[in-house]
Amino acid sequence: MSLANGTRPRVLLLGVIERAQSAWASVGEVADIVTPKANNRPDFIKESLSGAFGGCTVAYRTFESVAVTGKVDAELVRALPSSLRFICHNGAGYDQLDIPSCTARGIRVSNTPSAVDDATADIGIFLLLGALRNLAVSMTSLRAGEWRGKTLPALGHDPQGKILGILGMGGIGSNMAKKALAFGMKIRYYNRTRLDGSLEKEVEAEYVDFETLLRDSDVLSLNLPLNAKTRHMISSKEFAMMKRGITIINTARGGVMNEAALVDALNSGQVNSVGLDVYEDEPRIHPGLLENPRVMLVPHMGTWTVETMIKMEEWAISNVRSALESGTLRSIVPEQRDM
Repeated sequence: MSLANGTRPRVLLLGVIERAQSAWASVGEVADIVTPKANNRPDFIKESLSGAFGGCTVAYRTFESVAVTGKVDAELVRALPSSLRFICHNGAGYDQLDIPSCTARGIRVSNTPSAVDDATADIGIFLLLGALRNLAVSMTSLRAGEWRGKTLPALGHDPQGKILGILGMGGIGSNMAKKALAFGMKIRYYNRTRLDGSLEKEVEAEYVDFETLLRDSDVLSLNLPLNAKTRHMISSKEFAMMKRGITIINTARGGVMNEAALVDALNSGQVNSVGLDVYEDEPRIHPGLLENPRVMLVPHMGTWTVETMIKMEEWAISNVRSALESGTLRSIVPEQRDM
C-alpha cells in the first residue's frame, strides 16, 4: 500500500495500545506509525505545527491521550496536519472530541459502539439491583464494623414488575433492556428515533414520549451520549415530573444529568436511590453524592474488563485499517453519517 507519490501512509498514534498488539502490528505492516514526543498540550500543538505529523492521514486516539493533547477542540483541530482525514477514537463515548470542528475540517471520526455494550449494560444492571435493594447503606455500615448499621436500613425493592425507563435506546440501552427482562421488569424507552418493530419486539420495549417516560418509570436508566442537546437533559424540572421515590441509574456521561439538582432531589426524597458510574466533573464527585448513603458509586468502570478492553482496541484498530484501505470508517459517529 502506498500513497500517490509512492510513500507509505502515516498513522498518528495518540495513546498506548495496551492489549491488541497483534492487530496493531498489522497496521505497522502497511503504514508508518508516528508517536508524539510531547507530553502536554502546549508542546503537542507546537510539535504538530512544526510539521512533525505531516502526511499523517489517520490518527488513533485513546481516552487517556487527553492528558497529552487536551480535548480535540477547535484549537487542536486547527493545529493538526492538513493531511489528516480520520480520527479513530477508542471508546463509545466521544465527548472529548468537538465533532463540528472536525467536520468543518473534513475529518471523519469513529468510535467503538457495540464493543462496549455488554460490559456497560452489565454494570448498569449491577447498579440497578444494588440501588433498588438499598445495598450501599449496608455495605457502608458493614465496613464500619456495624453489621447492618446501628439502625436497620430501609427495606429494598424487588425489580420484578417494575417499569424500567431507558433514555437512549442504542446498543447499550437495548442490551440493558434484554438483561432487565430476565428480572421481570417492564421496559419502556424514549429515543430520538424509534426502533424498528422487530427490535422493539425483541427487547419487549414500549416506545413513549419523554415526559411519559419520566412520569411512569420506577427506575430510569440514562444511556445516551453527551452533546450540546443532551447536557443536563435531566435537571430540576425533570426530577419534579418523576414518581416520588424513583431510582436512577447513569452509566452514560455525568453531564447528561445536573448533579446539583440530583442532590436536591435525593435530599427531598423525590429520588430514593441512585447508581452512578459517571460524573459531571470526573474525577471530582459532588460532595452531596459522596455523603448520601443511598447513592451507589462506581468510579467510571463500565468497560473495565479485559475482554471489553481488547474488543474496543480491536474495533478502533479495524477503523484505522478501513480508513487506510478504503477511505471509509466502520463506525462513523452519528453526527457525520451524511459525510
